[in-house]
Amino acid sequence: MAAEEGGSAKTKKTTAKKAASGKPAKATASKKKGKKGSSRKTDAKAKAKSEQQLVQVVKPSEAKPMASVKELRSWSNPDYTRIAISLDREAAFEYHRIGQDQEAKLPGRLYLDINGAKLNSDVKDLPVADGLLKTARIAQYRPETVRVVLDLESIKDYKIFTFSDPFRIMIDIRGDRKTEISSLKQVIEPVTPASAAIIDQPAEKPHKKPLHPGISRIRRVVVDPGHGGHDPGALGADGTREKDVVLAIGLKLAKKLRDEIGLDVVMTRTTDVFLELQERTAIANQVGADLFISIHANAAPNRSASGIETYYLSLAKTEKAAQLAAKENGTSLEKVSMLQAVLFDLMANYKINDSAHLAEVVQKELHKKVDARWPVKSLGVKQGPFYVLVGASMPSILVETAFLSNEKEEQRLKDSHYQETTADGIADGVRAYISGLK
Repeated sequence: MAAEEGGSAKTKKTTAKKAASGKPAKATASKKKGKKGSSRKTDAKAKAKSEQQLVQVVKPSEAKPMASVKELRSWSNPDYTRIAISLDREAAFEYHRIGQDQEAKLPGRLYLDINGAKLNSDVKDLPVADGLLKTARIAQYRPETVRVVLDLESIKDYKIFTFSDPFRIMIDIRGDRKTEISSLKQVIEPVTPASAAIIDQPAEKPHKKPLHPGISRIRRVVVDPGHGGHDPGALGADGTREKDVVLAIGLKLAKKLRDEIGLDVVMTRTTDVFLELQERTAIANQVGADLFISIHANAAPNRSASGIETYYLSLAKTEKAAQLAAKENGTSLEKVSMLQAVLFDLMANYKINDSAHLAEVVQKELHKKVDARWPVKSLGVKQGPFYVLVGASMPSILVETAFLSNEKEEQRLKDSHYQETTADGIADGVRAYISGLK
């Protein structure tokens, strides 16, 4: 149609030029016009119909819905400050940094514009004042743009990345703090017993073993039972829920680390509650943990898949590792690929080598302990882009204790003796890791 319209305009221009020169137009031109009259009417109708259809496509009622900005949160950690912006759907955004203006006495700022978004009325500015950030301000900057402004006190570097399901924009600010974090309280959460159906505490108190000199370097461990609340995790054929069995193992592990090795233990959850993935490592960072151990149960489409494996944060090297990361992240393989793209930048600040070593010794000791009573495969140590490990400032691992999708291993996971043995194996791994420190 564009070409036809261009040709029509050229014909009209040529005819007008000849008329201006006083020369009569040729009769053949008039005949050609007559021959094409009906086809041009047909083209005009087709064009009108096409334009009508185009208008229908962009009706406001059929336009893409606006994203709602639902929450603005912050975590002050010893090494960095994290800001999380939660939305109900994905939205495009852009960010800019403005340097400090000493003459005008204006602090440096980092601001982010979220396009195609509306701000919920209950989302307010956040006073942070932790030595890195002064405040995090948020407002409806334009009718379809939400702006977040971070007033900086000190900054060396920052990273911006996203989590999905639900969609969150994460901003990590690193720098030299001018003041101590006064808001952080190193409170050790007590290991409270759950229901008798899940937890069977041993009658005798375990004998405390002599502490290794390396204990002075590892004083506090965060134990993170995966999933919880409305997120059941993997489901076994017999109805066993991952969130229940990993909580049972986590409670037993916490007790062993405290009573047998003499460590302080903080649990991300001691009951059936939901925690967002980024909150789990944020807890570990806030309490100054030396190790972070996330407990999970595996699942696979192949019901015969079985065994124990341990992961640390890095790029997935196999399709299976990427699929498991998608499962534990509660997202798709596509989102896992997007996370891998930003991990190159993020991993520079993480203790990857220490995490790999911790994973090696825990995997070895756990498999040895379980295999002595229940023959089981060791699937080894692997790496993957797990949301729950992103942001940890200490060695951190994710332990897949068994396969809930395997009928035999599901029954084992429900057995309190198997849970106890699993906790023993992980504790032995932590002890071995501490003993290897110089």
